[in-house]
Amino acid sequence: MVIALPPPEDTPEEILRGKMIIEARSPIDGRFLTAAEYAQLQAQLQEAPPPKLDPKIRQQIFLLRIRKTLLRFFHF
Repeated sequence: MVIALPPPEDTPEEILRGKMIIEARSPIDGRFLTAAEYAQLQAQLQEAPPPKLDPKIRQQIFLLRIRKTLLRFFHF
């Protein structure tokens, strides 16, 4: 009987849960930010939130999502 063990360089989940997060990803473009950069970006977004989408574009996105869902069930 062979028991598979994780590789030695694999960090246990218990340690990862207690680890402080010092990096974050930008909600805009997904690049890595330091904690200070992330806080600054959040403050900027609170002051001037990103512009809302045009209602026509919003409607088109909604219809495309419905079409994508329907194509999963009806393959034509």
